[in-house]
Amino acid sequence: MYVPRFNAVTDEAEIRALVADVGAGELITVGPDGFPMATRLPLIWREDRVLLHLAIANPHWRAISAGQPALMVVTGPEAYVSPSFYPSKAEHGRVVPTWNYSAVHLTGRLTVHTDPAWLREQVGLLTDAREASSSEPWKVADAPASFIDQQLKAIVGLEMAVERVEGKAKLSQNRSAEDRVGVIAGLRASGARRDAAVADAMDR
Repeated sequence: MYVPRFNAVTDEAEIRALVADVGAGELITVGPDGFPMATRLPLIWREDRVLLHLAIANPHWRAISAGQPALMVVTGPEAYVSPSFYPSKAEHGRVVPTWNYSAVHLTGRLTVHTDPAWLREQVGLLTDAREASSSEPWKVADAPASFIDQQLKAIVGLEMAVERVEGKAKLSQNRSAEDRVGVIAGLRASGARRDAAVADAMDR
């Protein structure tokens, strides 16, 4: 990922928080024919491992060999930035549109898991993470065991051993303080939820 110095996110806690908040990403590998394959998957990132599962009917997992390199792309809030947001537009007019966003790239090697015990643990961890904010969190054990056993037969697990982590936040850091304030105000004024999320990220 191309990361200019002023857009680099190097704080591990901040990177992990973004990934946990988004909760899913695009798993990208190269297939046997040399063309890329991609599947969006919910994820759990624990220590140096990313734990995933996908439908057994999805042909993507069959194209993955043991230890194959892979890229997981997790994207946070993103928004179009109009030149009209910049106060400097009125001063000199030398402004152009851009796109603000946050992203994390996790690169590593994959292992395929079909063991029911591994799958049950992965699904349990994923469920607990996403249900944590619920007033009445659902747990895998709430469903009949025989039903869960059948559901587990329909999925395959993937585990990525993470070798490289790259974080990027392109949030108008290269603009003046006045222009950044203008972008935040412009995004908030749009009324779009994702624009507001980018404005919040810029505020932080």
